[in-house]
Amino acid sequence: MAGSSPTSVLLAGGGTAGHVSPLLALADCLRRRNPDVHVAALGTQAGLEARLVPERGYPLLTVPKVPLPRRPSADLLRLPGNLRAAVRAAERAIEESGAQVVVGFGGYVSTPAYLAARRRHVPIVVHEQNARPGIANRLGARFTDHVATTFRSTKLAHATAIGMPLRPEIAQLDRAASRAEGLAYFGLDDTRPTLLVTGGSLGAQRLNSTFEARAAELSARGVQVLHLTGAGKEFTPQRPTEGGSGAARYVVAPYADRMDLAYAVADLVVARAGANTVCELTAVGLPAVYVPLPIGNGEQRFNAADVVAAGGGLLVEDAGFTPAWVDSDLLPLLGDRARLDAMAQASAVTGERGADELLADMVDAAYAESLGKQGHPSPGQR
Repeated sequence: MAGSSPTSVLLAGGGTAGHVSPLLALADCLRRRNPDVHVAALGTQAGLEARLVPERGYPLLTVPKVPLPRRPSADLLRLPGNLRAAVRAAERAIEESGAQVVVGFGGYVSTPAYLAARRRHVPIVVHEQNARPGIANRLGARFTDHVATTFRSTKLAHATAIGMPLRPEIAQLDRAASRAEGLAYFGLDDTRPTLLVTGGSLGAQRLNSTFEARAAELSARGVQVLHLTGAGKEFTPQRPTEGGSGAARYVVAPYADRMDLAYAVADLVVARAGANTVCELTAVGLPAVYVPLPIGNGEQRFNAADVVAAGGGLLVEDAGFTPAWVDSDLLPLLGDRARLDAMAQASAVTGERGADELLADMVDAAYAESLGKQGHPSPGQR
């Protein structure tokens, strides 16, 4: 339909990278499609979005953070007034941005955004990152038929599984073509199997302690390791007591500015099973050992369920990921090239590189539907 793309979109989400990363991926996609589109983000002043959104060149409008108490407390008594204030702030953001579509990614920000959009008769699009949907997106899905999920197993009203919108450097990564650059960047050897260990931006204590205990053994066995520990959690890896001069490198860093190159050099990854991590690894076709975070509602275990079922990854419980498991299971896997190749193929089959475009299509569809119903711009538009 001609003219069925909105000229202004408000993206609501924040607090964690799990919400901010797909929000920015969609923003970039909308701008690629139409450089003149106005894209603004709705967030809080305290979340990651307060830094990441302006750094990417998008305006950030804010609402008060309104946590939903899970047990009786003073916060529960203050909830109605706090929520009303947040909804009013979200309505002002819709008016200020001239939003013709509101896209929510879950979290504290999305609840007032959905309620404000509904009051202003602005079409809503929902994207749920995790296998188990949160409270905000369960609410948002009641207000719209335009609901996207990352995983096929996610139970959410009106949902279509599209995958996770990814940053372009990951979605477009050619691992083979970038491998030489990655090896030089991290100072690694092309003749050795390479293990990437990452617990995300905050690190993972279980992974860090287990690999610190086995650093010397991995090096002695010829496995080079790129270990991203999280900021402030670095350690000095022990070297083998014998044959140290010929041992493989064990590189420890708090994080990698070039995760695309980290993926390019890896033959196997050990990681938590956050939705972004799972989707990035499957998009680029990397086999992985997933060690779900053992707290929360168990969503990380479900995030990895599809790729594990397909044979592209292994699932190891946090308590079972020990130095002994590294000896008995991980080291033999690293030495089995045929198995790693088969896992890589299975991982790639479950991955999706074009979710940003699919979600942008959904934004266009929601806007076109609103035009068809009303025949004029919605009240949130200028």
